[in-house]
Amino acid sequence: MVRGAMTRLVSAAGALAVGAVLAIGLAPSAAQAAPKPAPKPTNVQIAGKGIDKTIVITVIESKRLFGSLLSEVNWMASARSQTTALKADKLGPKYTVTVLANKTALQTYELFPMAAGGPRAHRPVKQPGNKKAVDGWFYGRLTMPETLRVSGVPLKAKPDVVGGGIGGGVGEDLDTTAEKAAGAGEVLGEMRRLFLLNGGVLMIILVGLAGIAFLIRRRV
Repeated sequence: MVRGAMTRLVSAAGALAVGAVLAIGLAPSAAQAAPKPAPKPTNVQIAGKGIDKTIVITVIESKRLFGSLLSEVNWMASARSQTTALKADKLGPKYTVTVLANKTALQTYELFPMAAGGPRAHRPVKQPGNKKAVDGWFYGRLTMPETLRVSGVPLKAKPDVVGGGIGGGVGEDLDTTAEKAAGAGEVLGEMRRLFLLNGGVLMIILVGLAGIAFLIRRRV
């Protein structure tokens, strides 16, 4: 009886080891099947009141200005709505900002730099490529009016405005903001895949141990 229990114990342990090895062996395949990282933004377009021809700012021609514009909107991609829409007569002129990767539009936002009480921003439900987002309203960064003006939008100068604001937080190095955001997304993605893989291996081990305990209990 004891010999039979030991035989089953060894068999269960062997099956457990094989399962763990197979799970670990599948790791490279899982990594290869992982989705490709999102395209990196390369230019920003601005359209709206007083703009006859769409303004285009590219990372190649003006890296600093491109970084400034991107920092005004990219933080809203996954942020929760902060406020509600003001009445139309309180919003002031609207400027539509579209973020692109070469010729492919990635995100679209509506900016209201002259809104009553400070700049406001809107994330529309309809996004490029038939994508949809959660409708959201946000407090814009205090730098919004000046950043848009420097980009070519017909607004009055406000040279006393410094980096930072309610929506976007304290000012950062605007040339590297986009790179930091993309890098953080890739790291989080890798961590998520690692946790899922480890969770699968742990589940196999727990099931194996439960089986072994059940066999021993029956024999005892």
